[in-house]
Amino acid sequence: MSEAIKSAEILCVGTELLLGDIVNTNAAFLSQKLAELGICVYRHTAVGDNPARLKAALERALSEVDMVITSGGLGPTYDDLTKETVAEYFGREMYMDEHSLCRIESYFKRTGRVMTDNNRKQAMMPRGAVIFDNDYGTAPSLAIVGGEDNSKTVIMLPGPPGEIIPIFNEKVLPYLHERRKSVIVSKNIHIFGMGESAVESVIGDIMRSAENPTVAPYCKEGEVRLRVTAMAKDESDASDLCDRMIARIKDTPVGEYIYGVDIDSLERATVEYLRRNSLTLATAESCTGGLISKRITDVSGASEVFLGGCVTYANEAKIRLLGVKPETLSAYGAVSEETAREMAKGVREALGSDIGVSVTGIAGPSGGTPEKPVGTVYIGVSTASGESVRRLSLSAMRSREYIRIVSASNALDMVMRAEIK
Repeated sequence: MSEAIKSAEILCVGTELLLGDIVNTNAAFLSQKLAELGICVYRHTAVGDNPARLKAALERALSEVDMVITSGGLGPTYDDLTKETVAEYFGREMYMDEHSLCRIESYFKRTGRVMTDNNRKQAMMPRGAVIFDNDYGTAPSLAIVGGEDNSKTVIMLPGPPGEIIPIFNEKVLPYLHERRKSVIVSKNIHIFGMGESAVESVIGDIMRSAENPTVAPYCKEGEVRLRVTAMAKDESDASDLCDRMIARIKDTPVGEYIYGVDIDSLERATVEYLRRNSLTLATAESCTGGLISKRITDVSGASEVFLGGCVTYANEAKIRLLGVKPETLSAYGAVSEETAREMAKGVREALGSDIGVSVTGIAGPSGGTPEKPVGTVYIGVSTASGESVRRLSLSAMRSREYIRIVSASNALDMVMRAEIK
């Protein structure tokens, strides 16, 4: 395999994909893994169990990219034709691989199942293929290098996620790494509170001019991720290139909104922040319905820093459990800066935490008013230094789930920004 593998297409095979019978999670998994290698995925393609259409898709893909990874079509039935189609494309004859056949026979014997004759088909391999043993099923995986100057690679993987994921991680990744003359390292900058367009307006010149390392933006609900990818002769040099780029980005106005590097979520960053600073947290939630507490307790070790929370949906619960004043609710309403402030302070004092955080808002789709439309959310934070409140005005066109997720994320962000004496 040439070092020049920079682009790839993921070609998923199976009529069931086109019928919508199953969700294609393999493409997402493979894209993530290839991104970590610094290989750009040009396209996801799904084709049915039809050799002519599969061959056409393969020819088109290899005319544009260096590598194609297929999933599916390696089974024992007549319509599993991925290997045969790829072999024909590269002009390779098929042969019976005795090692693969022995493993398939042993698998059936070990599992107490009867091996039918058509399972022998799974041991038929194109000449010159590199075979990856499948410890999780009967279909071996394989790779073929061919084309002009051996510049094209096709890697064929089984369809079931329970097989494709461990085979890729355990067999294909080492195969790809061994054949590279250089090392690629990627690191991810996680940003909250600054939208993708705002990030691009600040560091657009860096992203457009960067060649090694490269900087690529990705976004999800309320967050932006910058993937910094560098290539060098060894991992240490590539990592240093990434670190220098990360430091450069941190020195821009974007730096204020970075909550971590290579950390998987805001909740993990929050738990690590609290642990690092020996702080404890309590939550008071209304419209988020316990989502903040749920996200925090999803993180292992959260019990060291999270004391507990209250879901106070009704006004009576806010009064009884959090000490919110009836006159505050009467004068300003449950969705207000004043109520959010008293909720945060009340839960902090009730549970004896260093930080209290509260959320109250209108998640929709009903309940809004002209003064407080759907998407109006107040987030309060309380510490011994006092209280602060952030108002969100999220689009009423957004879903209830989106409003709740973004509100919870803003609450976590505010916890890490709270003023502590």
